This record gives sequence, structure tokens and C-alpha cells, in this order.
Amino acid sequence: MKKMISYVIPCYRSENTLGNVIKEIEDSMSKMQDYDYEVICINDGSPDNTWATIESLCKSHNKLKGINFAKNFGQHAALMAGLRKSKGDIVICLDDDGQTPANEAYKLIEAIEGGADAAYARYEHKKHSVFRNFGTAMNEWMAHVMIGKPKDLYVSSYFAVRRFVVDEMCKYKGSYPYVIGLVLRTTRNIVNVDVNHRAREVGSSGYTFGKLIKLWMNGFTAFSILPLRVATMSGCIFACIGFIYGIFTIIKKFVLGDQLDILPLGFSALMSVLVFMGGMLMLMVGLAGEYIGRSYISLNDDPQYVVRDEIDTKTEDDKDDN
Repeated sequence: MKKMISYVIPCYRSENTLGNVIKEIEDSMSKMQDYDYEVICINDGSPDNTWATIESLCKSHNKLKGINFAKNFGQHAALMAGLRKSKGDIVICLDDDGQTPANEAYKLIEAIEGGADAAYARYEHKKHSVFRNFGTAMNEWMAHVMIGKPKDLYVSSYFAVRRFVVDEMCKYKGSYPYVIGLVLRTTRNIVNVDVNHRAREVGSSGYTFGKLIKLWMNGFTAFSILPLRVATMSGCIFACIGFIYGIFTIIKKFVLGDQLDILPLGFSALMSVLVFMGGMLMLMVGLAGEYIGRSYISLNDDPQYVVRDEIDTKTEDDKDDN
């Protein structure tokens, strides 16, 4: 019996690129006779004709499934929807713009078949914009510091995972999914695979500055309480500094006595300290509020995503079985 490969593709503004990605997957899988496959495309509330493109592709490709979100929920929510829909022994997630080469998926599959639980594509020369590369670098740093990602592990949007990893990831019901966090809490048997990275031929990245901030906040708060511990340690440090400065002031009073009257009042320095400490306190309160707010939203069962339409094509073999 052939193993099943599931391709999960989050789609946003990809009406002009998705067809080429699907064709490349078909061409690649035609050379891998030991595997069957399916492709799951998730339209993440695209304002263009991406869903119409998916509908059209589903009519001519019997291995293609489509999911249409009611609004934009973000790439990680789209990945979660695709993972839950997938049936493959190995699940491969890739982009909809053609920058992640589907014809090199065999490298990820070989890594999984070689014993890895997860395999992430690593690019020697990335063709993203400076802004997107900066966002990726920040995401890498945050994942390393906050959720314990190995420093030598490169994380990208092009990766493959085993079925048991997918099943474990799908158990997460929280309102703020963060895929690499879900992978890392399931397994540490993760490898990198070197693949090429293409330049974008059409359009621009769907990641705006606001979406990157939202992604970083998910990473900060979804799977780590380190920011709260940092806030606590900062409070302790500043309290100690304040105590030491108070002792210093008392000693200075005894040593200098009335000479203090001729010393400048230090209004500017005092205001700087007050503004700095006030800012730190507001930051810590806001951070705690972020955790509380997210917990409140999750308790109210705020959905990861809402599906408006769904297309589930079946192969002739599947129809015969029914």
C-alpha cells in the first residue's frame, strides 16, 4: 500500500501563483511512484479571486481539497485547518507563491523516511525583502529564547512532519496557534534540509508589520511564561537599586550635612528616573494584561478559524470504495 503525502498550502492573494504551485506538485509526485498524495489549499480571507482559483483547480484536479475562511485568521490558523483536514503519513507545508520549491519536496520526504520526526527547509540564499528577512530573524531569535528552539535549527514555512506529530498538534484548541511551538513541544527530533529559495515573481508578501507583531506576540505568550519572569526579575532589580540608593542618600546626609542645601536639586535626573520607572511598570502591567486577556479570550472559546466553504474532491478509487 502506498504511503500518503499531504501538501498543506495557506493561500492569500495567490490567484496568479497557486496554479503553478499545484502543477509543480503534480509533476514532482508523478516521479515518486511509491507515494500517493493530496493537496489542501486554505484561502485565508483573500480579498482577490484566490477562492475562485481554488474552486477552478478543484474541478480539474481530483486530489485537491479547498477550505475557505470566513475572514483572515492568519497563516498559522490556516496551517492548523489544513493539518486537521490532512490524512497523509507525511504532511508537507509550503507557501502559495512558488518561492518554496515544490519540486524539492523529496528532500524533506527523504529526511522523514531517514528517521526525523520533522524536517525544515533551510535556504542558503533567501530571496525575501529586507523587511521580511528582518521579521524572520526576529522570529528565529524569539523562538530560541522563548520556547527553547535549538540555536542551530533554522525554521521556515516549508517543512514536513510525521503523522503522529500532526495528530498531537491538532489537539491544540487555543485561540492563538503557533506552529513551531506545537512542533517543539511534541518532538526534538528535528533536522534541516538545504533547498533553493526562489524570488517572488508576482505580488508581494502578505506579512505586514502589524501581522509580524501579532506573530511575535503569539510566540511571546502562547508557549512561554518567560516574559513574566523577566518582568518579575526586572522589578526585583529596580527595587534593589532603589533600596541601595536610599541607603546612599541617608549616608550622604550624615556625611555632608547642611552642605546638601547648596547642591543642585537634580530635577532632570529625577524626572528621567520617574519616567523610566513609570514606563517599565506600565510595560509589566501591559504584559500581564496580555496574558490575562488571551486566557480570557480562550476561555470564551474564541475560534482559531471559521470555515465558510469547503471542497473535498475524491479520487475514482475513493468513490469505488464507497
